[in-house]
Amino acid sequence: MKTYADKQALLDTIEERYAKFRAEFTDIPEEKRELLVEGVDKTPSEMLSYQLGWLNLLLSWDRDEVAGIEVETPAPGYKWNNLGGLYQSFYEHYGQQSLQDQLAALDLLVKELCTWIETLSQSELFDANVRRWATTKAQWPLWKWIHINSVAPFTNFRPKIRKWKKLAL
Repeated sequence: MKTYADKQALLDTIEERYAKFRAEFTDIPEEKRELLVEGVDKTPSEMLSYQLGWLNLLLSWDRDEVAGIEVETPAPGYKWNNLGGLYQSFYEHYGQQSLQDQLAALDLLVKELCTWIETLSQSELFDANVRRWATTKAQWPLWKWIHINSVAPFTNFRPKIRKWKKLAL
């Protein structure tokens, strides 16, 4: 997994990878947003829905803990060893929106993520056991949770959407 020298390096990487990921969606026709093609496991709408779901969850975990609310990860009614139902809930919830609405919502969410990161101290971002919701057997600091829910999927979905466009357009 990629590591970061500091908060700014993480922010720069999020912004760079998101911009590249987002740019892939500019030429996808709305009427093809739900088209599943052989060799790509998600539709364009599902890729955006996945990101909307995870980033909303990540931000809600921290918001809830800071407010004194007990956080259940990954989400109430879902377990880490069976995420298929959670993904389906993302597709159902966010997939009703047009691609443009999904992209606009994701733009705002990425800005919110970066604003939240800016409020975190170096210690909060890079030390383990800072938040109860992030304290697992793996002992991940917050930056890893952020990376795995932003940079990693922005990076991994980009070749998928490029392949989807090659086959579908």
